[in-house]
Amino acid sequence: MKHRTAIAIFLTLLVGCSQKPKAPAPAAPTAYGTAIVLSGGDKQAGAVGSILDQPLVVQVNDAQNNGVAGAPVWFSGANGISFDPPYAITDSSGQVSTTVTLGGMAGRYRLTAYTTDASNKRIEVKGDEIALGYQGTLGRALNDRYCSRCHDSESTPERVSNYDNLSTKPHPFSEGEALNKLSDDDLAAIISHGGPALSRSAEMPPFGYTLSKSDIQALIAYIRAVSDPPYRSAGIVYAKAN
Repeated sequence: MKHRTAIAIFLTLLVGCSQKPKAPAPAAPTAYGTAIVLSGGDKQAGAVGSILDQPLVVQVNDAQNNGVAGAPVWFSGANGISFDPPYAITDSSGQVSTTVTLGGMAGRYRLTAYTTDASNKRIEVKGDEIALGYQGTLGRALNDRYCSRCHDSESTPERVSNYDNLSTKPHPFSEGEALNKLSDDDLAAIISHGGPALSRSAEMPPFGYTLSKSDIQALIAYIRAVSDPPYRSAGIVYAKAN
């Protein structure tokens, strides 16, 4: 009898230890806004399945465009993209940030952040994040090494921008209004032979002896992937929504 009692106690303890602690209940909203806007982290690019470098930040505002503290915000997106956290309450500035992990398919992921007003009406804002395949990821690395110093006007701790020293300002690679008008062959010619190849600025040097043909194609793939507005010549791929 004592033996059976000991076994029963052991099994009870075992079951109790195996149960996961309950997650804390999500915070309840204490206020509501009338608008929601993107504040940062939109249109980032990263390798498929990766965590994006910067968090996605949204702000809930009132009718006077002041941030609303204590408002609810939810995040949703296409199949495979995830958010941490997927729900939160705005801070004292009216903002919420979430870490974004891209899905496993290359392309643009449409995401939605939404809140509700005092009448429970849904108010939303949409954005895009970009998942790069192998070629686009290689192109991104080549951009960081050879191109961004001139094509990116902002300096970083790792790189001092040369943008302001150039008489003809280079197009950022995301500037689709200009670069979408150029064919892949045009871009390849400029990258390989420099700006004068297409009667462009001589300040754009040739990279044909530095980059291989496959490197140049990877760089073009990256330029097409990050274009804003999107490059649509060959069609744009969106991950399927839930």
